[in-house]
Amino acid sequence: MSQVEIKINGRQYQVSCEDGQERHLTELAEYFDGKMTSLIDEVGQIGDTSLMVMASLLIADELSDANQELNDLRQGKDNDYADRINKIAEKIEKIADSME
Repeated sequence: MSQVEIKINGRQYQVSCEDGQERHLTELAEYFDGKMTSLIDEVGQIGDTSLMVMASLLIADELSDANQELNDLRQGKDNDYADRINKIAEKIEKIADSME
């Protein structure tokens, strides 16, 4: 197990992860911190717990949308697969860009 130091909302956290997963965990933390920063810009510093809950729900909503799109594709509900795949790819690229 490795230890990774991540920073969320200006606070440092030590988190354990499997060896080789350090970079991935760091990227996830950066993405989450970006959500927190966006929320702070919108609603202000309303407390870490409230901000983390709100950020988690926003990310869960993104995941839910992506899962629904994937399920729709698997069930053949959308005949224009290329268009749907391009939309999903755009979302993934947007998420990746926000992590940088």
